[in-house]
Amino acid sequence: MPTTLRRACVDDAAALADIAIATYTETFGDSYPPQDLQVFLHAHYSLEPQRAELADPHAAAWLLEADGRAVGYLAAGPNSLPHALAAAGDIELKRLYVLASHQNAGHGERLMSAFLEWLDRPSRRALWVGVWSENHGAQRFYARHGCCKVGEYDFIVGDSRDREYILHRPA
Repeated sequence: MPTTLRRACVDDAAALADIAIATYTETFGDSYPPQDLQVFLHAHYSLEPQRAELADPHAAAWLLEADGRAVGYLAAGPNSLPHALAAAGDIELKRLYVLASHQNAGHGERLMSAFLEWLDRPSRRALWVGVWSENHGAQRFYARHGCCKVGEYDFIVGDSRDREYILHRPA
């Protein structure tokens, strides 16, 4: 099925919220108690948080679409990862997800390429990524793009704490 990739705008907040909730639930829905998951999804991926991210002039998001509906996305913005080397102006790749039905077709690479083109214009900027310690495929993916592990932190969903690695690609 053919897909298109485009930069998202504030008017895409609902589509971004829908794909963010769908992909996170598909990927991690069984990892948390249902109530904790719902509170987390509402706080971070619902319409208002997506609208705020899309309105931020220092943030960017891309939508991967098939038949007019989002099947994947990448969201990035000012770095919020806790690390001593982090500096003002650094960018964090906050989320990169593709629905399982569209994985293994190079879409993650397409999203990453569009993001890196934006990130490194007019000059290369520092990149930060938080990735689950057990997601070895994602760790390899980001390593291919120059990211190395520089730290760890706890990613909290309700009462659950997941060990996350902090990856960094210097400017």
